[in-house]
Amino acid sequence: MKTRIEIRNGLLVAAEPSDWLRDAGLSGAQVQFSGQVRDEQGRVEALHLEHYPGMTESVLGTIVEQARQKWHLNGAWVVHRVGPMEPGDDIVQVAVSAAHRQAAFEACAFIMDLLKTRAPFWKKELIGGRWFWVEARERDAEAAAAWLRALSAHEPP
Repeated sequence: MKTRIEIRNGLLVAAEPSDWLRDAGLSGAQVQFSGQVRDEQGRVEALHLEHYPGMTESVLGTIVEQARQKWHLNGAWVVHRVGPMEPGDDIVQVAVSAAHRQAAFEACAFIMDLLKTRAPFWKKELIGGRWFWVEARERDAEAAAAWLRALSAHEPP
């Protein structure tokens, strides 16, 4: 399987995952998710994202491998930004290719949901001129747990 896992300091290019995943007709489906910095009703002035170099890529690789085994993917692209960002900037791109659309949709959602809770990233938001650490959201943990339960039961959540 063709795999790209990268932590990037620079801007993400919207068409890059789709272009990279093209495989001359091997896949019948590509699904791409792009996550952006939210402004939270105009409160967030900036975002700063940190990661644990080496470990982050390893965890992402493990998540992608789990998805490949479950959905028989042909390709996977996971590129995540770190460093300073502004509202509207892309933070993460997760894209997959597979023979069929259902597998691609499920695998893309699985990768993103597990990335949110398993990969070692830390986020700070600038609000009112002060930096605040962003806490993990319970709904992200619930989504990841549902996928892991479904994997052990061999069915989608």
